[in-house]
Amino acid sequence: MQEEILKEYEKIKDKLSEEEFLAEIEKMKSNNDELGFIDDFGAAQMVVQNYIGIDTTIFDKPEEAAETSSGMAPEIQEKYDKIKDQISQEEFLAKMEEFRQQESENPFMTDDSLADMVVGLYVTEEVEALSENIEDFKPINELEKGSRDVTVGGRVVSISNPRSFKTRKGQSGEVCNVELKDNTGEIRTVFWTQNIKLLKNVNEGDIIQIKNVDIKEGYSGLEANLRPRSTISHLDEDSSRFPVYEEEITNIADIAPETKVNIIARIVRIPTIRSYEKNGKEGKVASLELQDGSGQISYTLWNKNVELINDLGLEDGDTVKILQAQARERPNRDGENEITLTHWDGRIVKGDYDVPEIVQEFTPIGDLREKRDVSIIGIVSRLQDIKTFTRKTDNTEGKLRNFDVRDSTGDIRVTVWGDDTSLPINKGDIIKVIGGDVRYDEYTQSQYSMNTNFNTQITINPTNLSIEQLDELNTLREDLHPTPIGEVELMDEDGIEIDIVGRILSLDDIREFQRDTGEIGQVRSAMFADESGKVRLSFWNEKVQGAYEVGEAYRIENARTRLGMYSVDLNVGGGSRIIKLSEEEASAMFIPKLETLEKALYDHISIDDVDEDENDKIIIGRVIEIFEPRTFERDDGEGQVRNIEIADDSGSIIVVLWNDDANKEFELGQAIKVQNPRFRFNDRTNRVDANISSATTILDPSESELEKLPSFDELMEIIFAQKPIESLLEDDTNVHITASIAEVNSERVILKKCPNCGANAEESEDEYICDNCGHVFDEPRYTLMVPIRVEDDTGDIQATFFDNLAEELIGMKKEEVISLLDDGYGIEDKLEDLVGYTIEFIANVSFDEYNETNRLNPKKFLKKYY
Repeated sequence: MQEEILKEYEKIKDKLSEEEFLAEIEKMKSNNDELGFIDDFGAAQMVVQNYIGIDTTIFDKPEEAAETSSGMAPEIQEKYDKIKDQISQEEFLAKMEEFRQQESENPFMTDDSLADMVVGLYVTEEVEALSENIEDFKPINELEKGSRDVTVGGRVVSISNPRSFKTRKGQSGEVCNVELKDNTGEIRTVFWTQNIKLLKNVNEGDIIQIKNVDIKEGYSGLEANLRPRSTISHLDEDSSRFPVYEEEITNIADIAPETKVNIIARIVRIPTIRSYEKNGKEGKVASLELQDGSGQISYTLWNKNVELINDLGLEDGDTVKILQAQARERPNRDGENEITLTHWDGRIVKGDYDVPEIVQEFTPIGDLREKRDVSIIGIVSRLQDIKTFTRKTDNTEGKLRNFDVRDSTGDIRVTVWGDDTSLPINKGDIIKVIGGDVRYDEYTQSQYSMNTNFNTQITINPTNLSIEQLDELNTLREDLHPTPIGEVELMDEDGIEIDIVGRILSLDDIREFQRDTGEIGQVRSAMFADESGKVRLSFWNEKVQGAYEVGEAYRIENARTRLGMYSVDLNVGGGSRIIKLSEEEASAMFIPKLETLEKALYDHISIDDVDEDENDKIIIGRVIEIFEPRTFERDDGEGQVRNIEIADDSGSIIVVLWNDDANKEFELGQAIKVQNPRFRFNDRTNRVDANISSATTILDPSESELEKLPSFDELMEIIFAQKPIESLLEDDTNVHITASIAEVNSERVILKKCPNCGANAEESEDEYICDNCGHVFDEPRYTLMVPIRVEDDTGDIQATFFDNLAEELIGMKKEEVISLLDDGYGIEDKLEDLVGYTIEFIANVSFDEYNETNRLNPKKFLKKYY
């Protein structure tokens, strides 16, 4: 371990071993290798600071100086005195502490430098100008590595643009390099965040001296690193010690490879910043196209330098002076050698320089033909989502994105690749594409499409357009507004592409289907609405997987009409875009809330007002009965059906759930809102049922809707009202009967049913044949049936209990009864024992046309007792 590094380790040797200390140094260097000036000693200092923290004592330092009367060290007091009329001592110290936290990872930060930073907020100190008494500093070639607190001087040859960086803790900083030269050599001086302000009045060609710097080993030789207390002074001209500076401007046509040059040029093109990977690390690159009166050249910015494009606000058409650009020779995409420029430690200065104007030619889209390096400007009229693909050459993943650009002459499909797919492009944006390649494309309406490449510039909503251009493009933008959903029903062609905005009213489960090719596809339906109407959406394949929510607002682009028998639906497929909108965005687009849409599109009705074949209704109730799911046969396999009964204060209704809906979980007393069910008359029960269809959604009622709904206990009293037998009327539902069993019919307690149609079936030899549907089967479906007559003080009535209710009545399972009958035994005695029992149950009343009298259809068994 070097001596200077060993001294640093001594400060924290009680906290980690030598091996751990050296490992931390390497890690620190790796984290900061982009900066190019962190040597072993600097990294060691930063490691030490991470473990012991920055010195927080801003008061007494007896070994340096005595305290002032204010309690601050003299040098801190001196700095505070400069601004004491602008800030109190407490505020001054608080600001120092704030800067201390911001610079917690800077190994050179001291209380003195923190005080300087506070003073800098209130006072701008000019760089000191000296005309004599040049300090006796060493020539550059005599500077030695490891020297501390030395003074360097020289002619400023180049000044880099400041570059930003982040520390390991995520704090931001800046760094700037200044090349100094004397007659003996050249050295890079490194200015950190707190030093950069000293360069305010320093330019190329100035002679300066810098006090209080450390000499370290850098990437390309020795470097002078400034400390927070470093100062700069201007020096007089001294040709005996410093070379003459001449800012020679080279014409682009005269640039030779492997030289550093200064140029003045106009920016022709700024391609988008692209990423690349090297040695497991990601970098950034952008190559600007520059032009002067003599020619054109590419100027490449790497990594942190690409930020200069935004920092300097560079746009195509700007004029710039570029100092100390490195010229290199490399092959272009046609395989021919060309000279290019690279930015490293030079500087870009944006200004108003005398460079010939460049008139960028934009081709009308309607005139495009196969050609390279074409430029267009227009409105994004259509946009698709990013698509991924696997490259055949190396099996790596690539990305592309298509969008259409429109001007007054036509449209063209533009394809961007890689990093360009992440550009924040939106439909309706003005877009400028400089340097795309047009090719013949039989799959597009215009028969041509445009591909972008590494050197293409894509500018979104450029600021340097003429008023005439803006007026024309804004006129085109007005035609891109979404279509009111109410107008969809008026469309009379398949495949019309439209945009819509609205909210999801209902959402079906995902369904799978098999294509003719044997592949499995997926589809999902939803009802979508705005204030003008509603439309059925069909999401296909990858679009079915979105995390859609009922009630949320969306913008759907590139949906296509599909003409049905009675309605016009919309397909949302691979070329469509689905954008979820925030409530603020929805409000700005005048999309009503879900409750408002429901009131506009549906009628809320009470259950008692339900009528057969009504549409666009909403009923709200609590679940008062849950039945077991039943399986049935259909052409494409088995289906499932399940009934639940819901009630409000006006009555109850059966809700019929099919297939996937039949497996949903419900609880007794649960409040549900049924949106747009299909009301169908049920001949068996002589009542109207609410069938759940693809257009139906079951939702949770809102708080205001719940307030109008009675509690479960209240509904039980309202719906299951007690009635004497004498007062029962045809079509009464959910009546609470309390009566004694007067008679039990035990002749036929097990019915054998056809599993296909449910009709009664008789055994024929070793198999069953249904007389109703002709179905032949080995095993029937058994039904347990117990007909009884019940009576109270007012009269008597017939009631028949089936399956589960019959099991509760007789206290035996259906399987036990079947087993006894198969063994030749009967249950007549068991049934006769029921006579005399009092039972309570819930039933509906129906008219028995055969006997011309009312009878009870039990629904729920409550209890049995003597």
